Amino acid sequence: MKNILVPIGSNENAVNTLQYAIDFAEKMNAKIYLIHVFSSSKISGSFVKMDDLFERESKKILKDHLLNVDKKNVEIFSKSLKGYNIIDSIEQLVKAFKIDLLITSTKNDMSENSVFLGKITGSLVKDTKTPVLIIPSMASYKPISKVLLAVKSGIIKSKTALNILTSIQKEFDSTINLLQVKTPTLKEKDLEINKELDEITSDLILTENATIFQAVLEFLHEEKPDLICVIRRKRGFFKKLWEEDKIKKIDFESKIPLLVLKGKV
Repeated sequence: MKNILVPIGSNENAVNTLQYAIDFAEKMNAKIYLIHVFSSSKISGSFVKMDDLFERESKKILKDHLLNVDKKNVEIFSKSLKGYNIIDSIEQLVKAFKIDLLITSTKNDMSENSVFLGKITGSLVKDTKTPVLIIPSMASYKPISKVLLAVKSGIIKSKTALNILTSIQKEFDSTINLLQVKTPTLKEKDLEINKELDEITSDLILTENATIFQAVLEFLHEEKPDLICVIRRKRGFFKKLWEEDKIKKIDFESKIPLLVLKGKV
């Protein structure tokens, strides 16, 4: 893992997320690309000057965030970007800078308090192919000694899906416990565990539950992980994101960082 992209907003969670990203990048010996995307004015004439105002405000947001964190020895490149679509802008940067991981807040916008995962972060999970590390507002950095990896199917088709997780395991010497959730719709063949998955996990916890959401919440207190990890599939953990780009707190909420890997749909 060499390059981490941190899309940042102006909300109160931004500084905490950036500090977590810096601490994490220091351990992983990675660079950070810090960006703030502002919307470009589509109005012609004198209103075009609004872009200059938006850009100045965007640069100020980045500067203020950087002044409020301990940058340590991490190489940080910050950039204010103009774009009509935040996700499109991020995808272009992912390709240009060969980004390995996105680190973002649970909410990068002004979503209501009832929302755990905001629309922008939800779109990053749903519409990009890059793994996403989501940082709750109250989460503070600490070494990732224990990971709870939650799956339904033990079949991992993508050869690269586990790369980020194995990098974390190597750098932190992490223990990974596999929580396999047998839901009512799970097929018998899905109970098999891939060789690659089996090699990186220490313990297998098999449980029956209606959803992975509920199973994770049930085992959080027992396992006490430093990181929750799930694999985004077409009908997996983030099924609700295929209906709307957000998750409400009544459906799922965690104070522990959440790593979303991308498997084949």
